[in-house]
Amino acid sequence: MLVDSHCHLDMAAKDDGERSAMIDRATAAGVGCMVTISTRLSTFPAVRAIAEAHDSVFCSVGVHPHEADREGLDDPAPLIAATAHAKVVAIGETGLDYYYDHSDRQRQEISFRAHCAAARVSGLPIVVHTRDADDETMRILEDEQTKGAFPGLIHCFTAGPELARRALAMGFSISVSGIVTFRNAEAIRQTLADVPLDRLLVETDAPFLAPMPHRGKTNEPALVVHTAERLAVLKGLSPAALADATSANFFRLFHKVRRQLAA
Repeated sequence: MLVDSHCHLDMAAKDDGERSAMIDRATAAGVGCMVTISTRLSTFPAVRAIAEAHDSVFCSVGVHPHEADREGLDDPAPLIAATAHAKVVAIGETGLDYYYDHSDRQRQEISFRAHCAAARVSGLPIVVHTRDADDETMRILEDEQTKGAFPGLIHCFTAGPELARRALAMGFSISVSGIVTFRNAEAIRQTLADVPLDRLLVETDAPFLAPMPHRGKTNEPALVVHTAERLAVLKGLSPAALADATSANFFRLFHKVRRQLAA
């Protein structure tokens, strides 16, 4: 079984019928579990409803750094309260995005720290987005870890070996998207080759970043198989062994999912 550890099913399909068909295609492709990711508290109820409607789908709660000006948090309480729901299994996505700068950088940091506090209190993994802000992202995470450890992962990894080293040193995992299949991603592949197998997850980030040979098309959870196949080649494993390893890593990190699927 494969797990799509990060997708946006509220964005990937225009209605419930299209979404159900998308989930059916994922199941047929061997994707047995998906986490649909929250980007705004105002749309979180719709994200949660998708998870409630499908046994194989779970969700996170959080505010994307792009939305920090409009919906950023300075208090973790709303996030912590949302984690009482059985289907809410992660905090985020959160972090820093200095590439687009859609929100004030200070507001991004304040909201990011609130998410760290929610992860620390809830014990759920924090899902971190970082773009053109690697040093600042790690500075905040390392500082927040001094207040009490919390689990997490760097989603859609596009950075270099230094960020990987620092993330792994604090016990974080790294999630690999379809970018690993892109022709111009050799530097990323070189970094991922050195990441221990027991710290790797796979994702689509659907509807974005469709892997080869579907690049440029709308991404969906079924296509995570292409990412997993390329990562298997990189790690010198069979696709089945890579699927087993990354799924085991997912269930260890997303422990709330594991308990429910085992019930």
